[in-house]
Amino acid sequence: MRPLPIGVVDFKEIISLNYHYIDKSLFIKELLTQAAKVTLIPRPRRFGKTLNLSMLRYFFENTAESHAYLFEHLAIAQHPECMAHQGQYPVIFLTFKFCDDANWDECFEGIKRVIANEFRRHSYILEKNLLDVYQQQEFKAIIALTASIGAYKVSLKNLIEYLARYHNQNPIVLLDEYDVPMHAGYYHKYYNKTARFIRKFLGDGLKDNTYLRFAVITGAMRITKESIFTGLNHPSVCTMLDPIYADKFGLVEEEVDAFMKERGLSYELDAIRAWYNGYSSGTCTVYNPWSILNCARNNGELGAYWINTGNTDILKDLIGKSDYKIKEDIALLLQGKSICKMINENISFLDLKQDEVSIFNFLLFSGYLTFKNKQLRNNIPHADFCIPNKEIELIYKTTILSWFKNVSTYTNMLDTLVSGDITLFAQQLEEYCLTSLSYFDATKREPERFYHALILGMLAHLSDVYAITSNRESGTGRYDVMMEPHDNTKPAFIIEFKKVRAQERTTLKRAAEHALQQIEEKEYAVALRKKGYKHIIPLAIAFSGKKVYVMSHFSQENDS
Repeated sequence: MRPLPIGVVDFKEIISLNYHYIDKSLFIKELLTQAAKVTLIPRPRRFGKTLNLSMLRYFFENTAESHAYLFEHLAIAQHPECMAHQGQYPVIFLTFKFCDDANWDECFEGIKRVIANEFRRHSYILEKNLLDVYQQQEFKAIIALTASIGAYKVSLKNLIEYLARYHNQNPIVLLDEYDVPMHAGYYHKYYNKTARFIRKFLGDGLKDNTYLRFAVITGAMRITKESIFTGLNHPSVCTMLDPIYADKFGLVEEEVDAFMKERGLSYELDAIRAWYNGYSSGTCTVYNPWSILNCARNNGELGAYWINTGNTDILKDLIGKSDYKIKEDIALLLQGKSICKMINENISFLDLKQDEVSIFNFLLFSGYLTFKNKQLRNNIPHADFCIPNKEIELIYKTTILSWFKNVSTYTNMLDTLVSGDITLFAQQLEEYCLTSLSYFDATKREPERFYHALILGMLAHLSDVYAITSNRESGTGRYDVMMEPHDNTKPAFIIEFKKVRAQERTTLKRAAEHALQQIEEKEYAVALRKKGYKHIIPLAIAFSGKKVYVMSHFSQENDS
């Protein structure tokens, strides 16, 4: 049985050593057919971007050793018009995949080394008398990592020109994971420095460059608001929303089925589908290839494999610090529901902390959400966003758990609440808020929203057993939170929040009593009663800073 290419992304190594390879070589044909000068293909991590670019490199690059044999048994070999391009061009291959350091100096050092290695690979250029003295000195300084930052900014442009003059053939540029430094810069607070460098590097290298054959760039998303791609003569951007290259990144079901059968694995396709399928890609639905490979390596054992392949700190930061509306949407997603959102492919990292649309589009293009029912609303593209599968659902639940310093206390609180022991739940919540919450968070500008978001974050972990809704009409008003059990033998809950300002004389207990009175007077339980629920628990949560008071009484219908 052929070995699995776990962590192997070099195309030549995979084919030469007979690793199991799922043929994506028709990506080459589609790329040549599209004939775009610059193509940007955003996809989530571990969806085959690096391997596909490695394949392009071995297909197109003119080297002393022919690589035609690598493609003899692949689908592309059946297209002679495409094979005529094999081994015909100089190629520049760069990957910023590992340039994700905690500060700009170290990140830039990594970028310099990536560029230097590619200059070193093409140092044969220096053997011909093509460059003047200054150009030769700068070329060598780039390799030696002693060139100025300005030299590295224009290095792509210069190397393209030098290769074109040397080979009398315009080169192809392949740039993998161009936005990894941008992600790191955003999270570690040096984003503007990264953006300025990438903008200049790509702009000078690819804009109106008559020496360029074509370029293919991959990353997690399209970043345009910061003008990263300004002036690139309308690059062809092919996201998962587009039909172009839809089946070339990720695995379609037929590929997964054939792969599992060839591995001789006994598996339930429905279970595999539930865990790893569900990503809409153009008109296709694709599986996460990394998870499928690891599932096969573990003899078909289902588990969360993708979560361990990348840093989820941005996800935790975005959701953890988001307002109650976003947490409410996350709770809906965890119930298997979808939320209709505007599509914005022009992601701006600088907008993420305050722009709900940008946050959900970031989650979409990063692979934490998928889309269905793409449509126009008032000439603006919208889609239903949803969690694609069980693996990603688990990532959300793990992220929510990370908000709580003491996970065992948190899970005990949920168990206590669901059991209906409100007295013990009140003690646990009050103790948690006093010992674990930041005073600043609990007393900031909108403390009611803070507590609302905190409770919604907790309750999202109950999505398997409860439908959680927030700020919906019922009776003659709008309740804060409602918990509707999927099993009607469990209690239903209506939660109302009340804040007490430090300067007010109202006690927490009196505020909680007022909240319970509001639940009763405005008949928030009407919607639950209409559905036949008898065990309904109204819950009041009053707070002032980090102090919390919980009160409840059972509805009169509980014992009927």
